[in-house]
Amino acid sequence: MNRLFAALVAVCFIAAVASAPASAASRKTSEANRSASASTTTSKTTKKTVVASSGKSAGSQKRRPVVQAAVPVKPSFGQLAGLHGASDPLDLKSSVALVMDQDTREVLFSKNDSAVLPIASLTKLMTGLIVTEARLPMDEMIVISQDDVDTEKGSRSRLKVGAQLSRGELLHLALMSSENRAAHALGRTYPGGLNTFVGLMNTRAQALGMKDTRYVEPTGLSSKNQSSAKDLATLVATAYMEPKLRELTTSPGHEVEVGNRTLQFNNTNRLVHSRSWDIGIQKTGYISEAGQCLVMQAKVSGRKLIMVFLDSAGKFSRLADAERVRRWVESGSVVAADARRISS
Repeated sequence: MNRLFAALVAVCFIAAVASAPASAASRKTSEANRSASASTTTSKTTKKTVVASSGKSAGSQKRRPVVQAAVPVKPSFGQLAGLHGASDPLDLKSSVALVMDQDTREVLFSKNDSAVLPIASLTKLMTGLIVTEARLPMDEMIVISQDDVDTEKGSRSRLKVGAQLSRGELLHLALMSSENRAAHALGRTYPGGLNTFVGLMNTRAQALGMKDTRYVEPTGLSSKNQSSAKDLATLVATAYMEPKLRELTTSPGHEVEVGNRTLQFNNTNRLVHSRSWDIGIQKTGYISEAGQCLVMQAKVSGRKLIMVFLDSAGKFSRLADAERVRRWVESGSVVAADARRISS
């Protein structure tokens, strides 16, 4: 019995020893398979992650705004002539300025007032003068045509080709909002046509003694429309005599019906909204060759003053110059001696 038991133990021991390597090999194979499977899964996951990340990056690049190259600012004629370097006691930012008493014609302040420069949309003040002095019917309907589209500067307009407005509405928009198509249409439809109209602009300037002034079209988009501060002061004084021009240039805003649309237009000069100002007539202007321009008649400290600012560096600096002049006059420091000293 003991011998039988010993034999059975020996057989079991031998079997266990024989099966151990196979079991170990099996475990190694199983672990290898699991490792390979995990590696494959990780690889797939990593691959998916990379693809997803790449896709997100591409999407971000598509949504990223395109940065346009900066367009160099074209220097004004005044800058090219070296007028920007001129200093003055009031530290004005306009390279040309003139302040005159409308009643006495006394010059209170001047700076490069004889310089002849492009005047941009200040041109429209003469355009308005010619139209109003002709006493044409203001209710006559005028159609905006392709000829009125700006090919000089490519400026935009909300008055589409085919739009119909009265002469009075076109005059209002030209003077208040500096609407170029409106101004051109006024000249184009004048009796005799555009060439006749421009000829009358120059004839009127000569009759007023504006020797430095020349017009080639009625909008001011051409840099060939040129004048001096002295001449423009004369134009402002003359235009002020027309009640219609005073009314339209100082109008804060105006709505017009164009087809089935109602369009709101606003004044280009924010000073007309200010209670600090009593403005009788005004006009703004800008093209790169002219810089920022402003002419106006205003009552300051009981005096009717004509102010001309040409070739100002910024859109708001021309208005700031007007504010500087107003404060100077209101300070009471303006006397004849100061006027002679400051004027040149």
